[in-house]
Amino acid sequence: MRFAQRSDFNSASSYRLLPMRFRRLPWDETQVLVTSLAGDWLVIPRSDLDRVVGGELQQDEALFASMEARHLILADPARSTLAPLLSQYRTRKAYLQAGPALHIFVVSLRCHHTCSYCQVSRRPTSETTFDMSGAAGRHAVERLFEWPSDKLTVEFQGGEPLLHFDRVRSLTEAIVDRNRSKGRSLRFVIASTLHDLTDDQLAFMREHRFQLSTSLDGPEWLHNANRPRPERDSYQRTIEGIERGRRALGEDAVSALTTLTARSLTAPREIIDEYRKHGLHSIFLRPLSPYGFARKTQARQGYPIAEFLKFYVVALDHILSVNHDGFELEEAYASLLLSQLLTPFSHGYVDLRSPTGAGLGTVVYDYDGQVYPSDEARMLAAMGDHSFAMGRVDEPVAQWLQSPAMQQVLAAGIAEALPTCADCAYVPLCGADPIDHYARQGDSVGHRPTSDFCAKQMGMFDLLLQRWQDSSPADRAVFEAWAIRRPGAAPAIAPDASLEVAA
Repeated sequence: MRFAQRSDFNSASSYRLLPMRFRRLPWDETQVLVTSLAGDWLVIPRSDLDRVVGGELQQDEALFASMEARHLILADPARSTLAPLLSQYRTRKAYLQAGPALHIFVVSLRCHHTCSYCQVSRRPTSETTFDMSGAAGRHAVERLFEWPSDKLTVEFQGGEPLLHFDRVRSLTEAIVDRNRSKGRSLRFVIASTLHDLTDDQLAFMREHRFQLSTSLDGPEWLHNANRPRPERDSYQRTIEGIERGRRALGEDAVSALTTLTARSLTAPREIIDEYRKHGLHSIFLRPLSPYGFARKTQARQGYPIAEFLKFYVVALDHILSVNHDGFELEEAYASLLLSQLLTPFSHGYVDLRSPTGAGLGTVVYDYDGQVYPSDEARMLAAMGDHSFAMGRVDEPVAQWLQSPAMQQVLAAGIAEALPTCADCAYVPLCGADPIDHYARQGDSVGHRPTSDFCAKQMGMFDLLLQRWQDSSPADRAVFEAWAIRRPGAAPAIAPDASLEVAA
């Protein structure tokens, strides 16, 4: 037995193989998914892949044209060019060109909820020492404009940012005033429970065209159980806040997501129906994260990722049924993955980037002046682990980028270079997310075969690919609408958003 030599391949053929990865489809092992360097893909019989690799493909075959169009083979190497492949690769990675577009300002850790899955260290509403100071805010605004991106999304988070709305107001005004000489495109988001919104707050938000992001975990019994208040009126206040926000800012200005506890997994259809009931056209089905109180309550609230995927199959079927009934409803995460599968465009979602979006796509300015490359890094710091603290707001951006935290993030932040990921057919469409792996496995590279992140990503991609391959024309029409809406339109969960909300 000997290893195959370079001369063994393409010896009698008129084409060259380009870099490709493949995956046997778990629902049909006679078929394989083959992906290119830039994320183009085909599903073909395994026997055809063997012929392609063996140099047996003929130029008059339809498969030859399909492989060439998807940059999997190079026809007539003496005359062909790699320019289309490189152009596609640049398009797929276009998010790297401008630097961070999402900037999260944590204006307060105070909150009036006691959510058992809270990812941050919330504080009682009376503890104003956990509010962002004016000095920290001014420095953060200075740093914001040191980044080169011409499109800036400024997201105010907490805790509950409405409890320190004076700082939201002053920061917004300072950013708008500073931008008069900069000419950047600005977008403001506030992640809030939307409880106790005042007319004055809404008027200010309307003036600056704010988008509102909130949590709606499902029907009243589920929402109140997941997101309790002493008054037991969390659901009622949330619905009232959504309606007030819509009346003041417009129907499309308010979006919601649901965090899934073990209790939530028993009610997929009820959760979907609740969103339809309130006329919400987007839902993000988010599994629990390993931060803050969610880690402490894991035994009671948590579940294996396989259980989430079972839940998701039922939920997706019901969402498709709702769409066929005439009510447009997208699942936001599926939309992101489908945009990766079905379009060549770059996306803004920071968790699905390679190189990682942490520090390169998003920056977090905490209430105390500390700066982090992602919300997850901030949550780790709140739990006592400051491994990913980049610096402080009174230090220049260049110093943050040279910090040990960013060096660690970057070293483990290129999925194509990570063990197991390097060979995965989905890696051109996926991300590295080193901070999530550090939080779950104690290592920023992580062990991919046992990674919940990888299990979720692969499970979701497999499910959507299978549905795309086997779906009816009506289902495909829904999927296409979700995918093509992502690059240019204004979806309910917007590109460059963190998909996080207040505790």
